[in-house]
Amino acid sequence: MVVIQKKTVLLSRFFHEPDNSLPTLLNSANHVLSGRNLLYLLVTIILLGYFNGYAQQPTLITHYMFTNMAINPASAGDGGGITVTGLTRQQWMGFKDPDGTKTAPQTYLLTADAPIRVLHGGIGGMICQDQLGFYKTICVKLGYAYRMEAGNGDLSFGLQGILQNGTFDFSKFDLGQGAGNISEDPVLREISGKTTDMSIDMGAGVFYRVADKYYIGLSAENLLQSKSKKIVYQARRTFYLTGGYEWIIPNHPAFEILPSAIFMYDGGTFQFNIDALLMYNKKFYGGLGYRWQDAVSVLAGMNIKGVKVGLSYDICTSSMTKYNSGGLEVMVSYCFKIDTDKFRKSYRNTRFL
Repeated sequence: MVVIQKKTVLLSRFFHEPDNSLPTLLNSANHVLSGRNLLYLLVTIILLGYFNGYAQQPTLITHYMFTNMAINPASAGDGGGITVTGLTRQQWMGFKDPDGTKTAPQTYLLTADAPIRVLHGGIGGMICQDQLGFYKTICVKLGYAYRMEAGNGDLSFGLQGILQNGTFDFSKFDLGQGAGNISEDPVLREISGKTTDMSIDMGAGVFYRVADKYYIGLSAENLLQSKSKKIVYQARRTFYLTGGYEWIIPNHPAFEILPSAIFMYDGGTFQFNIDALLMYNKKFYGGLGYRWQDAVSVLAGMNIKGVKVGLSYDICTSSMTKYNSGGLEVMVSYCFKIDTDKFRKSYRNTRFL
């Protein structure tokens, strides 16, 4: 059920036993719809399902091992310099509605963070735009991390504020024509124009890194599970567990294997990624990844003079395979190193004493 401006949209008219599985929905829909109308229904399910249950959920990022700032405020300043990262992601490339309009998920993300010596930690932020069809979300995060030495590494604790704005443009939503399709639903027919709403929430995290060895992080966002008013939804509290390791191949010190993983849980849905990269001379890398029930990823990139460029291609393995040609992600990052041990010192000249 989707509630929009206190109006209830029921899709049960098509299905006797609603299920979260897309194949089950499509098989049931075949009894009442076919051809063009079936495609309309597919787009409706994806848009409204995303709108109701997943609009506030985390964006799937293949380069998660290089974008910790996007999910964990405790990683602010972890790079040892002013780090700016930009990322664009096109998921389900080629997915369109019946009129040929591109409705595949698109993500644009920008993060920035830096260590601040006087604050005993670092500050950071993120701005992200997610779009799926006619629904768009813009999210802004600002946070602070307190860092201290612990064992052989650095341990940090972070907090962040989250501001999120969501817009659903119903003026572009074509319900189809003719008998036997969703255009007959009077509630859907009454919805028109743009609906926008804003919510405020917060996140927290802890992050531990041993330089040139490993890192591990635990974080949560949407701690308040804020509810919007105009577009009725409630953000889900989502937890992240991330980790990575750097293993130098014996007798071949120029080569490193970098395994990493991320686990996400929102109280009802579980998702994880596992990846392994081969790094050469700390400049060039390539590898493979797997996202559970979603995709197999191929990654490649380089890191030269503080500039990191990464490219990945996702091969869809879910039930959406026949509706798209995969996903493409591009990442560009730059880190301006700061020597935190270098500061101005004053000396007394004995001649003036």
